[in-house]
Formats: sequence, structure tokens, C-alpha cells
Amino acid sequence: MAEVSAALVKDLRAKTGAGMMDCKKALAENGGDIEQAIDWLRKKGLSAAAKKADRVAAEGLVAVASAGTKAAVVEVNSETDFVARNPAFQSFVANVAKVAVEVGADIDAIAVAAYPGTGRNVKDELTHLIATIGENMNLRRAAVLEVSKGVVASYIHSATAPGLGRIGVLVALESDGPTDKLETLGKQIAMHIAATNPASLDVSSLDPALVARERDVLSEQARASGKPENIIEKMIEGRVRKFYEEVVLLEQVFVIDGETRVGKAVEAAAKEAGVSIKVAAFVRFALGEGIEKQQSDFAAEVAAQAGR
Repeated sequence: MAEVSAALVKDLRAKTGAGMMDCKKALAENGGDIEQAIDWLRKKGLSAAAKKADRVAAEGLVAVASAGTKAAVVEVNSETDFVARNPAFQSFVANVAKVAVEVGADIDAIAVAAYPGTGRNVKDELTHLIATIGENMNLRRAAVLEVSKGVVASYIHSATAPGLGRIGVLVALESDGPTDKLETLGKQIAMHIAATNPASLDVSSLDPALVARERDVLSEQARASGKPENIIEKMIEGRVRKFYEEVVLLEQVFVIDGETRVGKAVEAAAKEAGVSIKVAAFVRFALGEGIEKQQSDFAAEVAAQAGR
């Protein structure tokens, strides 16, 4: 079996909640591959979590902005949450979201676009802000949704100021229905998405590799029961349907009422409005997701600076 580091074991424990020796064995059995080790623990029934998101702690803000039937969400990172509370930084992020509505989601295009009221472009304004505040910042990503008819509703969770916070969601609804009704429905769906973080809009758009991986885990779990093959197949299909209900937006139970599937809630709203309503797309940005925060020993840093 392959040798594994203590850091890998610690990382796997954080992701799965499994015991230290189980994590060490899982990594050894899978050549130190952490994703394969997660699946190995799940197959053995030693991990309660299907997949736990990486622990991230990047700071900054997520912002949303809209104009007509178009809306944008952007993420700008900073080193500390102190900067995220700075009015100048907040103003910059809000303005970048407005720029994204105009020029689109491409970061390079946003960077060279004119920044409002300064004579500088966005990149140069960010450089100026870094020099003024004294902390590194990064324009990380942006997304834009647009519909030909209907609305693109937005929602900010953990808002620090209007349109600014730690989670931003856009929901595109295509419909001829009344704008106010669509905005209400869209915001409710956006709140749901902020809470549940679905992997896809519908079953057909779910990543096939994700489905195959889940089916493999569920198959081994079912076969461990020792039941006949025909029963096992039914168990697998039932568990796959349950998986869809957990990760697919339109299959999830709507958090607004805790009973109705999101897809059924949209159908009911369409029936009440007397027009068709289609959830065309959604985007969810959570601040810092996917970014590993560098861990440091503050006492060691102080000692090093003191020459000890």
C-alpha cells in the first residue's frame, strides 16, 4: 500500500468525517487519490457525507446588477473581510457588476472596459484601489444571464450592502407573464438555490460523470446487502432517483414551502398566471468557493520576524 501524508489524512477527515485510521487506509488503498478515497469510504459505509465542499475562506464580495431582462453576478476577492467592509471596495465591486451587465461575462473584456467616472478602465481602477487600501485584490469571475422575454431575478444572501454579499444568485425565467409575479417567483427560486446549491437545472443537464460516479457507489452499497440481483437493480434505481432529488433544481423540494418540488411550483405559478413559465438557467456564486486559503501559524510568523 502507498504511503500517505498526515496532511492528506487530515484533508480527507475534514471532507468525510471518517475516522483517522479509516482515512489513512482509504488513501493507502487508492494511491493517495483523495477523490477515489472518498468513494472508497462511502462504499464501505464509513463516510456519511456524499461530498463535502472544500473548506474555503477567501474574502471579498459577490455582487449582482441588472438592467431590463439582463443581469450579472461578479466575484471580487480581497485578502481580509476587513476590506470587504470598506465603502470604496464595496463601490468598486458594485460598479464592476454594472459593467458586466453591459460588456458580458468575459473577465478580460471587463478588465479593459471603462470604469464609471474615473477615466480609467476597470483593471487600472483596481490597481489604484490596491495601492490606496494596501491589500491585494482580484477580479475573479463573472456570469451574465439574459432572456428575450421574462425576467432575470437576483438574490444576495448574507448581504453587507444592497446588491453585495457572500452568495449571489441569478435565475432566468422565460415567460410572457406579469413582471412583478415573475420577479417574486424568481427571487423565491433564487433563495432556494442559495440554500441548496443544486448541481444542475434538470436531470438531462446533470454531468454524466457525476451520475456515473454516484451510480457506481450506490451499486456497491446495494450489492453489499446480499439481496437478489433483481431487487438490487430496483434499489439502485430508487437511490439514483433520490440522488436526483438532492442535486437537481427542478427535482428538489422547494424550501419556500417544504413540500412541493421546484418544477411543480413553477407549473403551479404558470397555471395561476395563465401563461407558460420556464426556468431557463441559473447561476450561483458563493464567495471563495474552490479557493484554498493558505493556513499560517501567526505565532511562528511573529517569532520569525523577531529573528528567533
